[in-house]
Amino acid sequence: MFELEAPAELLLMSTQAKASIDTQPQETRIEVLLVRAVLSGDREGFGQLYDLFAPMVHGILLARVPRSEVDDLVQDIFLHAFKKLDTLRDFAAFGPWIAMIARNRAMDFHRRSRETVEVTEDLRSTDSSGARAGEILELIRGLPEAYRETLVLRLVEGMTGPEIAERTGLTPASVRVNLHRGMKQLRQKLGNTEAL
Repeated sequence: MFELEAPAELLLMSTQAKASIDTQPQETRIEVLLVRAVLSGDREGFGQLYDLFAPMVHGILLARVPRSEVDDLVQDIFLHAFKKLDTLRDFAAFGPWIAMIARNRAMDFHRRSRETVEVTEDLRSTDSSGARAGEILELIRGLPEAYRETLVLRLVEGMTGPEIAERTGLTPASVRVNLHRGMKQLRQKLGNTEAL
């Protein structure tokens, strides 16, 4: 889905980023090229970084904060990353860096006291599929952190195991284990709720 061949990479890159590709080795990862382009003034490159990494950030947040807060936090995280991009030492680590920002923002969200709204009959959704999805998301949120993050990235964001590993900085073996164990625990929880 997000894996790009070299010719497609060139089509996606802005003019400034394309100029920097000519001087880089073929094996240079696209995020390295995009970070370099952004730091040299190419704002289009940051839009491409957003397109590549927003699903991962969205999934990380979805595993940790209420759905209603996720979209605003994604925007906030990318704005913060844009402002602090010059502090990133290893451009190839953009994915793990922005993933850590997302995890920290989720923790900050829970540290701040939020006004709560009582759900009344007027506010309840009549959409049963949306309600069921919300129930399943709550079950996923009840799993250990490593499992819930990889499950949300896989099941909600549609990322493959290798994409999750590449973007989060986890090893492919860790992602496979987390997905396998997380799915097993989720199936057990789903089995328990079906019995009720």
